[in-house]
Amino acid sequence: MRILWAALVVLALLALSAYFGFLANSRLPKRHWTPESMEVVQLANTLLVTFIAIVLGLLTTSVKSGFDEAYKTRGDYAGTLAQLYRCLRDYGPETGPIREQLRSYVAAVIASTWPDEPPPTGVSYPDTSHMPLTGESSVLAELINQVGVETLTLQPTDPRHHGLMAACVQRYRDVTVARETVIEGVRPSISTPLYWVLVFWLMILFASFGLRAAPSPMILAIIGLCALSVTSAVVVILDLNDPYGGLFGIPSESMRNALADMMR
Repeated sequence: MRILWAALVVLALLALSAYFGFLANSRLPKRHWTPESMEVVQLANTLLVTFIAIVLGLLTTSVKSGFDEAYKTRGDYAGTLAQLYRCLRDYGPETGPIREQLRSYVAAVIASTWPDEPPPTGVSYPDTSHMPLTGESSVLAELINQVGVETLTLQPTDPRHHGLMAACVQRYRDVTVARETVIEGVRPSISTPLYWVLVFWLMILFASFGLRAAPSPMILAIIGLCALSVTSAVVVILDLNDPYGGLFGIPSESMRNALADMMR
């Protein structure tokens, strides 16, 4: 919804800019419409279009790279959680309470990160209604920390269990590293000032469109299509900049697969 409103604002600003361009076009004296003046306007438009194309390309590349990295780290995180659970399961029945806490943690992560999807069933977990969509959660941090503490308190009685405990401790360390990577990986790739500078450049460009030609059905249709195209590009950038929301949001499939593996 936030991205939709941002798109509507950008579209309205571009349309308003073109309108002011048409308004200026109708009021400028004829002496301003010399071939030399039109040539300068054309050169200025070309320069501005080049700047905008470069910035849009860089922003798209940046947010796509950030989205791909967040997608990968989420999958890696789900994999490390599943590996920790399997290691605890191999250790023996005495890790049952630890595995139950781990299942509860994964279910809570799913419910808090993807609140619009069906919540996990068949496992109990803390209330996630007040947890942030992304970032650190003190409840989840304490839950996964407790898994690590109880893993370290296991008392192996033979070489096999000593080896399994060491493996489980290493798996837990991998989980903590992957968790921090996921948390830090959802930071926006673009800054708000840069975004509004880009919108300002687009407004100048569309105002120049209206300045160069009188309004007609054909001109209005072309400018309208251009405004829609540019707005859709801005929407894609904003959507990819938010990995866990919108049309291109990271799916919960990897985490749900990890939980399903734990429920077997």
